[in-house]
Amino acid sequence: MNKLQFLNQFHHIRQILPEHDYPLRDVGRPAAVLVPIIEHDTDMTVLFTVRASHLKHHGGQISFPGGKQESSDPDLIFTALRETQEEIGIDPSQVEIIGQLPRYRTISRYEVVPYIGFVRGPINLILDPNEVALTFEVPLAYLLDKNNHLIHWVKRKEIQYPIYFIPWQDKNIWGATAAFVRNLANHFHSHTI
Repeated sequence: MNKLQFLNQFHHIRQILPEHDYPLRDVGRPAAVLVPIIEHDTDMTVLFTVRASHLKHHGGQISFPGGKQESSDPDLIFTALRETQEEIGIDPSQVEIIGQLPRYRTISRYEVVPYIGFVRGPINLILDPNEVALTFEVPLAYLLDKNNHLIHWVKRKEIQYPIYFIPWQDKNIWGATAAFVRNLANHFHSHTI
């Protein structure tokens, strides 16, 4: 799949049914992430981060660059781009934002907006060791193939909730990050309203 094919599938008229998220009683705290699609000469990949293990929240987990909206951020796109630059050194001018996925509520009481952005490779990452232990890339085609996605159902207060998993080599992408990927994959499969 190339960039043009991706854009033709991603920007379409049908509405996508989002994956289940966590129903918050109150409005969640605003946050944003960047889903960085790296454009290589022959293919496209998606860049993931592994959070530093010493972090109090979600240490060692796989995520996209991003975080909570600061009071000085004019909007959530700015938040996603600012956090991406702080965490992995990608300058906002290198990112072409082409859209967003549905807002996703998390059990940690955030309402996260994932933004899809193209980044022309090769890229030179500068990791902030206080936030990111390492990064890795997964072929976009692999992530869009829902045969590679797993769902585990858990019961919390007598209600069933899905937890999403996407295994890749020796890593396991799961939780909200995997749900963002599933929402992206829904644009390429008939999971519509």
